[in-house]
Amino acid sequence: MITYFTENYFLDSIELMVSIILNTFFNIGIYYLVYYYLVPHFYLSNKYPEFILYALICFLTSSLFRILWEPAVFKVDFSREEYYVGFLYNVYISQGIVILVASFLGITKDKFLIEQNVIDLGEEKEQLYLDLIRSKLNPHFLLNTLNNMYANSFTHSEKTPDSILQLSKLLQYIIYDSGKERISISQEFSSLKALAALYQLKYSNRLDIVFDIQDQDEFDIVEIPPSILLTLFENALKHSAIGEEENSFIKLLCIIEDSELFFEIINSVAESRTGLVDTGYQGLGNEAVIHILDKFYSDRYELHSGAEENNRYKITLKINMNG
Repeated sequence: MITYFTENYFLDSIELMVSIILNTFFNIGIYYLVYYYLVPHFYLSNKYPEFILYALICFLTSSLFRILWEPAVFKVDFSREEYYVGFLYNVYISQGIVILVASFLGITKDKFLIEQNVIDLGEEKEQLYLDLIRSKLNPHFLLNTLNNMYANSFTHSEKTPDSILQLSKLLQYIIYDSGKERISISQEFSSLKALAALYQLKYSNRLDIVFDIQDQDEFDIVEIPPSILLTLFENALKHSAIGEEENSFIKLLCIIEDSELFFEIINSVAESRTGLVDTGYQGLGNEAVIHILDKFYSDRYELHSGAEENNRYKITLKINMNG
């Protein structure tokens, strides 16, 4: 636009205004052609030579069109050479700017949209991991628990009130606590204990499940993402065949010392799953746990798992809570 007032000095004020209006509409068409057609169909399709060729053709054609029609419309006398040079300078610069701006904005808009899509996909992936780990509780176990409670209600079993209480705690955790970004360690342990209690009630308290959880004030203060410890405990329940095989067991230890959370589970391995002792427990649940640990604690945690002697499996999680 500035070039009109610096180079079109051979036009009077009315002609200059008409020239600006006409060329504005003309260049809007050029802009849309480059922005909505050339960039998407050629540059973004990695057809760079074709894009350069058609952009150059667009530049030359639009410049030639202006060179031919503007002098005829305004009956400009180019008897003085500096008038004609100034006019050509005006045409080439303005057309070049229009095409370059249209190309730049079209390319950067696409790159911005791609980056935004990557961010959105990353957020969706994180949400999927969170939803996955929050829905890890075995639905078949919960259904069986309800069926057992229903059956016990007919015999007026003493187990029924306790079953209802533990199931209530577990459902409260699923509905309210698991949807939060962080909960206290005490709240997390409440879900572990409720789940263990339901298993014990199912098998008449014959299960060898030992919780060595020291009663520390820090457990009420320190917060962690929900379902991490619960998922690890569920894996132990699943792979230990607790309640199904004799001598199966689970031992859990948790302590906070020097601002470091130490969580350890040692469990027996079911005979049908002995092949997993060498390869480790695999599955989306573990992948989700690692993803969430990476997100919240980055390089401030250690997660180790592996086979132990006598067909046992141990998983250890250490989290530096300072940070």
